[in-house]
Amino acid sequence: MFRARTAHYQEEDAIMSLVRWDPFGDFESLLNLPRSLALRRLALDDGGEAKLQWSPSADISETDKEYLVRAELPAVKKEDVKVTVHAGLLTIEGERKQSNEDKGEKYHRIESFHGTFTRQFSLPQNVDVNAIRCESQEGVLTIHIPKKTIEKPKQIEIKVQ
Repeated sequence: MFRARTAHYQEEDAIMSLVRWDPFGDFESLLNLPRSLALRRLALDDGGEAKLQWSPSADISETDKEYLVRAELPAVKKEDVKVTVHAGLLTIEGERKQSNEDKGEKYHRIESFHGTFTRQFSLPQNVDVNAIRCESQEGVLTIHIPKKTIEKPKQIEIKVQ
């Protein structure tokens, strides 16, 4: 944060160290924000009040046999995550609970988000929704979405009579 200086020095200003002003310093720090900060949004709760929600970042990849969705869920227990498929939508929802252990700590900055989250992904038509499986390891939820084997249409010769 910038603070305006006047020509008059106060006693505390005289003992402060001199720091060179970098006009691009704040801009550069905005570019280096954690990815999770870019995935927050304002939403209305059931009572109509605005509250900040977060969404986990996700990577989507594909192999010959399956699609993979990897969602970053650090500090989220697997019991607090629910994955569903309905009407061609894959939904990941859950909650990151805030730790109640203070132990006399005084927080100076908190960048992690707590509370409920929801992410939805449209599924392609060539997936086997009955064979989808999930695993959670080291804070990453991996969803395996197998592809259906689509039979190529056969050409049938019909004899002309």
